[in-house]
Amino acid sequence: MLSGLIYYDFLIPPAGLILVSAAAAWFTLWRPRFGIAVLIVTTSLLYLAALPVVAARMHEDIAIELIGPPDFSGAQAIVVLGGGLNRGDGDQIADSIGPFTLERLAFANRAYRRLNLPVAVSGGQTSEEHIAEAPLMKAALEGEFHVPVKWVEDQARTTYENALFTKQLLAADNVTTVVLVTHSWHMRRALWAFERVGLHPIPWPAPLTYDAADRIDDYLPSMRALEDSHHALHEALGLLYYRLRY
Repeated sequence: MLSGLIYYDFLIPPAGLILVSAAAAWFTLWRPRFGIAVLIVTTSLLYLAALPVVAARMHEDIAIELIGPPDFSGAQAIVVLGGGLNRGDGDQIADSIGPFTLERLAFANRAYRRLNLPVAVSGGQTSEEHIAEAPLMKAALEGEFHVPVKWVEDQARTTYENALFTKQLLAADNVTTVVLVTHSWHMRRALWAFERVGLHPIPWPAPLTYDAADRIDDYLPSMRALEDSHHALHEALGLLYYRLRY
């Protein structure tokens, strides 16, 4: 869909900035001053997005800062949100749990060991994938972490759908207060979505990607920082979009 292309691949660096930089470079053949000016701006923004110190600040702004340990006394269940799959070829190579999802399953394992609450997993199938994410999450939690999974929500393709379909799934057991497990950079949008559909989510503490910038390397561009800037901007724009749409 065109809207999906613009939202994911154009508005959020690095793809958008690279595309505009390439277009500006070609535009210098006809309008040199304008093309060079745009090229300087876009490459400068791309450079800033690739700085660990900038990525760290963006993560601090988008992440939920917990004041003291959360109160889990009223929690009824643990909900783990999928973070993406490694896509296979649909034939000999099967889709598998992606690194972000695996991290969230590790967080969920810690939550289960501490709280001993029933677990729900949520993650559907995108148009590019060959299987829904939730069954793979259930298999990994039960097989690798020895954590039983009670509910499997396998239709959601967005964070809002995670919240909406999970609420419908838990309604039969009168579950309204859940411990929400995801990454720190995703938690703000996830909490908003779950609250919006009428659930009471309690964030499970997840580590921030960066500590305070205190090394020379924090001021040198890196691919890791560029990826983290992408996640922070993705969440900021996603939260704005959710508030406008839902």
